[in-house]
Amino acid sequence: MGNVLVIAEHKNGVVKKVSRAAFAFAKEYVAKQGGEFHILVMGSDLGVVADECMGYGAAKVHVADHADLANYLCESYAPVMVQVAKDMGAEVVAGTASAMTKDLLPRVAARLEAGMASDVCSINDEGHFERPVWAGNAMVFVEIKTPIKVAAVRGTEFEPTEKGDASGEKVAVNVSVDLGALKKRFIEFEVTKSDRPELTEASVIVSGGRGTKGEEGFGMVNQLADLMGAAVGATRAVVDAGWAPNDLQVGQTGKVVAPDLYFAVALSGAIQHLAGMKGSKTIVAINKDEEAPIFQVADYGLVADMFKAMPELIEEIKKVKAG
Repeated sequence: MGNVLVIAEHKNGVVKKVSRAAFAFAKEYVAKQGGEFHILVMGSDLGVVADECMGYGAAKVHVADHADLANYLCESYAPVMVQVAKDMGAEVVAGTASAMTKDLLPRVAARLEAGMASDVCSINDEGHFERPVWAGNAMVFVEIKTPIKVAAVRGTEFEPTEKGDASGEKVAVNVSVDLGALKKRFIEFEVTKSDRPELTEASVIVSGGRGTKGEEGFGMVNQLADLMGAAVGATRAVVDAGWAPNDLQVGQTGKVVAPDLYFAVALSGAIQHLAGMKGSKTIVAINKDEEAPIFQVADYGLVADMFKAMPELIEEIKKVKAG
């Protein structure tokens, strides 16, 4: 029996949907193995976020509210998480696999001398973690034998916990951070401004591949996404070619998503891309190659040249939206 500590990621005063998936993981773990589920929230001026965290069923919400934690730095966040994990007797320290936790959790694991599992998709009754190998072509259960375990949870595999009534206990964390002693300095955070939903939070995603043939062709992906209020995704080939920024990459070396609807436009469905989106609830594929691997996972497929099909699809959607 042991407690589970989950770090809550937040933005603009709201807990991210992907973190609510990690809360679900923690609840499932303690239901099978015993113990308590705790949340750790770090940052500055956390009043609203801390209050929200009280509604997710945690026994305790640890609040590390300090001006020196206002901007994420692994070197300042890791010691705080380690301190809280030790104080509460955590058996598992977890977070959703994200850009931040991929930086943070390995360092936390090293400080705790803990074994770590990445991209955890489920837990069996023995408390072993299921994770993908070989780009998702096989799944294995791993047993971590260290006293403390660290897990990066795949946010697409656990149903996000819904907010309920406030419960549990709010605990202030005594934070001691000396930013001047750190080797890193926070200079600035350059925000990419967009009216589109965040890729990992979106319910609809339109992704384009190499077959868009350039920025002009990829522009139709953007146009369709805007009509549908969707996020935009891209394959690695598109990102490498400079047709889309790298924060839009979906796949094994990009972001893992599982929206309600995923449009795959002019992308073949290489194994690396499928690893990042095949958990989508409904997949619609447009590709002129009827042998393209994307059709093996698609729920609906259209064998057609995107440069003919996409303009027609866009015009039809405009007609529907016009009324």
